[in-house]
Amino acid sequence: MIRREVNQDVACSVVETHCARHVHVVATPRSAANVAQQTCDALRAVRAVMEDHGASESIVQQSLFVANLDQIDACRAVVDEVFGREMPATTYVPQAPCGDAAVVVEAFGLAPAGESIRIERRSNHLVVVRHDGVSWCHCGHVPPIHCNGSVYEGSLDAFGRMANVLEEAGFGFGQVVRTWLYLGDIIGQEGDRQRYHELNRARADYFSRISFQKPSGRNGRNFYPASTGIGAEGRGMLMSCIAMQSDRDDFVVVPLENPCQTSAFDYAPCHGPASPRFSRAAAVILGGLATVFISGTASIIESRSLHTGDVERQTDQTLDNIAALIAEENCQSHGLNGFGATLNDLARMRVYLKRSSDFQRVREICHRRAGDLPVVYTVADICRPELLVEIEALAYTRRAER
Repeated sequence: MIRREVNQDVACSVVETHCARHVHVVATPRSAANVAQQTCDALRAVRAVMEDHGASESIVQQSLFVANLDQIDACRAVVDEVFGREMPATTYVPQAPCGDAAVVVEAFGLAPAGESIRIERRSNHLVVVRHDGVSWCHCGHVPPIHCNGSVYEGSLDAFGRMANVLEEAGFGFGQVVRTWLYLGDIIGQEGDRQRYHELNRARADYFSRISFQKPSGRNGRNFYPASTGIGAEGRGMLMSCIAMQSDRDDFVVVPLENPCQTSAFDYAPCHGPASPRFSRAAAVILGGLATVFISGTASIIESRSLHTGDVERQTDQTLDNIAALIAEENCQSHGLNGFGATLNDLARMRVYLKRSSDFQRVREICHRRAGDLPVVYTVADICRPELLVEIEALAYTRRAER
């Protein structure tokens, strides 16, 4: 159900539903000029692909991965000039793209197919999309209020700001299905604790006050959003999320756990004072279509890191974990009869590498296992020092007719 189109500089995947065409694009600039010119080049490529698929006026979300914190203002100026009042929900992620580019753009757009799509552009970082009885809220670039404070306090501030932004758009934090948490110096120390552990402590405390919209129905646990917690340049913090709401009878959000891995929220205390509160994936079901948000995934079996020092085996293990997570057998075990996906059903990926020198080897493995699709490769610390690669993804699958 996914059509992929890839050339040297631009990759896209197109998913047709009965009401909208979903277009995912990753563009790398062709020029070797300064960051502003590279940003303009990449955005022009994105717009051209979106126009080919009828979505040039309905780009609703984008992330720019920028090599240097000092270059973000130059990127933002170009984005403001290009989009004006038609601004997507935009996040500027301070992670260096792998390869020679100073910036890489990942974008998502929609083209109507039979029914109208209503897009409400609330700000440079907030867009609400309404179609087919569903409202999607794309919230980007939420920094903490006190950037120079502790990770714990800064994380609580950022979650609170995210909740306020969502509330202004008519959404509650309990309707969040996907989060991204970018933390500078993620495996560094803050006092006697790792900074990532302090982020998890704040997330656990904040989430304890939230009633998420769809309980898992298993073991009495609440649903936690799919998530990526990953490193970034500098010492700051940045968050973004997707929330959704619908009154449709056939709308449901189901958390998926990996049969090969201990659920993150069940990690033992040796992995930190508070376990990470996220699901391995969140499957959004609308009728016979499932959109599966796959959390940041690494070379972990049960709760143990595997293949220390071997990036190739870690990459294969990570892809094995994603394949097991979205497989038909695992979907059925979560009550999603008729659903299931493979790596060929991925619409896009983000691949985070601890070492830029591993780029070519990891890219070859990802291409061999998942084929041609839009992929962003960046350099970032992973949440455990021994992990060399982390992969997140988005998959689509339709219920099989029996």
